[in-house]
Amino acid sequence: MKKLLLTSLLASVMASGFAQAATPKELNLGILGGQNATQQIGDNQCVKDFFDKELGTETRLRNSSDYSGVIQGLLGGKVDMVLSMSPSSYASVYIKDPKAVEVVGIAVDDTDKSKGYHSVVIVKADSPYKKLSDLKGKSFGMADPDSTSGFLIPNQTFRKEFGGSVDDKYNGFFSSVTFSGGHEQDVLGVLNGQFEGAVTWASMIGDYDTGFTSGAFTRMIRMDHPDLMKQIRIIWESPLIPNGPILVSNKLDADFKPKLVAAIKKLDTENHSCFIKAMGGTQHIGPATVADYQNIIDMKRELTKGAR
Repeated sequence: MKKLLLTSLLASVMASGFAQAATPKELNLGILGGQNATQQIGDNQCVKDFFDKELGTETRLRNSSDYSGVIQGLLGGKVDMVLSMSPSSYASVYIKDPKAVEVVGIAVDDTDKSKGYHSVVIVKADSPYKKLSDLKGKSFGMADPDSTSGFLIPNQTFRKEFGGSVDDKYNGFFSSVTFSGGHEQDVLGVLNGQFEGAVTWASMIGDYDTGFTSGAFTRMIRMDHPDLMKQIRIIWESPLIPNGPILVSNKLDADFKPKLVAAIKKLDTENHSCFIKAMGGTQHIGPATVADYQNIIDMKRELTKGAR
């Protein structure tokens, strides 16, 4: 009997140990660079507080200076989840390791249920430029090589329209093409005269004066540029790009990962104001799979091959 009790006790202790081991001491939320870092950390503080309470772990906000930092973090197991991922960055992760992450869902606009956004080219409102061809011989700003709207999509358009590639300034069409590091930097570059044109992103849904429902404009207006939309003009917009996926790492403990997925969905439904603050727009989670990003993956794979 004593032997049986001891065996049962050991089994109970081991089970308890395994249950505790399933919850990591630290959970890392990856945040893409390219926006004001202080604002991004502030916008995600409520996310940290929610997960700390919901999951009983310490959530770290891993704000990267560029998109590559989050990509490498997901591939290396240093980032456990991303709420607002660039589709192009997700494609980079998938191409390197298709099993690295799981797609939890896609951001869906609260206003009209759309699942996409647009790359846009902006110029100063008082400039003479009305269309892309007017920027011939001018300086141009791109965001980040792993940004979808800030490079992948406009790059494809410029290659078709002007020839060449970013390396030769699209057959010499632009006088210079510079990677600024992010969307905010692109907009600021236009405002301060560093670039005569630049790309960024916007949902193109809702009120123009408020910067639309989501995108770089509304973030900057909320931060410290209330008159931004009077200072810039949009002269080109891309076809619809699928919103970024919400991701969790497959390197997480198999017992803990479903708890994290459930917590992310609970954040959306039970603290929606926090969720939209972190997402940078009035959005909620909709269902998605890898198939929703196949075109972006194919485009990124082609671009990567061409760069070799």
